[in-house]
Parts: sequence; structure tokens; C-alpha cells
Amino acid sequence: MFRTLRTTSALRTARTFRTRAARTAAAALAGLAVVAVTASAPAGAAASTDPTTTTTATASATARVSGSGRIHYALRPDDDIRFTVDAEGAPNSRPLPGIPHGLPTDARGTVHFSHHVVGTTEVHEADATVDCLATGGPVATLTAVITKSDVMPVGQRIGLSVYDAHGHGRDRLGFSWGVGNADVDKDGNPYQPVVGTCMALAPFAPVTGGGFAVHSVELPTPSAP
Repeated sequence: MFRTLRTTSALRTARTFRTRAARTAAAALAGLAVVAVTASAPAGAAASTDPTTTTTATASATARVSGSGRIHYALRPDDDIRFTVDAEGAPNSRPLPGIPHGLPTDARGTVHFSHHVVGTTEVHEADATVDCLATGGPVATLTAVITKSDVMPVGQRIGLSVYDAHGHGRDRLGFSWGVGNADVDKDGNPYQPVVGTCMALAPFAPVTGGGFAVHSVELPTPSAP
């Protein structure tokens, strides 16, 4: 689960691709920053009593994801894989070059996950710090940067998705290195691209023990010029 597809030549090529992509991304983020700076919440917005709906953003409304659970990972069905997530939105709190006010999806919090390989004493673990959170109804995507791990490099960003079933079936979780996030360079070598903020797969793995709660909040609506 934790192994990545990387070769020396692929990494060099990947860095070139990332530099070019960064220039394009910077322009796109600059546009988003304008929305973030000019956004304001509608007056009188209130939280919904329906847990499956999305709350309109207000000064007191904060997107959140929390919980702990064991998942069923189809590619390693007998392994014990567990995630703990404690994340909340912190809009416009992470300044970036050219985006001094940050983004509306900025967030804070922690992620911990562990993987016990069945039939062995092999256990891998990692901790990460949340940097982005986006919610919509019962679903959330979030990203976090590895701070401690025996198998993943410190500084690597990972993506998670969470589906909160609200008691109607099983919650679900997806993780960026599980079944996707692969690309091929110009020489045909596979490599794993950088995960962008808030980018994650669909929540492909059912939660078999424990659970997760998603408190969804709409992105702020830009005010009139």
C-alpha cells in the first residue's frame, strides 16, 4: 500500500513537469485568490438541521471531518488498515507566493494511519498535518503533509476522501496512493505525481469498524464588485 512507483530518471522528468505545471497552477490560484479575498457570507445564514445537507458559510460555521476507522482495502483485503482524521477549515490562513490571503479551502488538523500486514509483525505508520479541506454534503476531500513516517517521505502531500453515511450504510474512505495517482513521463516511465491541495480519489474503501463525521460548509460567495 505504501510503495510508490519511482525511478531516478522518472523523478528528474517529474521535476521538470512539476516546474511547468507550477507556473500554470500559480496563474489559476491567483484567480482563485481574488475570489477568496472578495468573498463574504450571505446575511442571516444558518446551519441546516438535516445532517446530509451543506451549511451556508458564516463566521461561526466551520467545515470539519473527524473520526477513526478500519477500512477494507480490496487490494489487501486481510490487512488491518486504520485511519484517524481530525480536520477543520481555516479559510485564508495559509499565504502563498502571490496569494497573500491564502485560499478559502485552507485547513488545519492531523491525520494518522497505520497498516498491519496480515500474518506478520510488520506494521507501518505515518502522521501528517492537514493543509486543505473541501466539503460537499456527506463527502469531504482533504490533503495533509507527512510529518513522520517509516515508509513515506516527510514533506510528501497525501490526499484523503471521506463519505459520511449518517447511519445509512457504511462510511467510506479513499487515499491517494491506494489505486491511482500514477502518470507516465515522456520516456514511458511511470511515476507518482505531486498531490495538489484538496485533491483526492473517490472514497473507494468501506469502513468496517469505527466511523467518520463530515460537517459540510459551502464555500463563501463572492460579494458584488
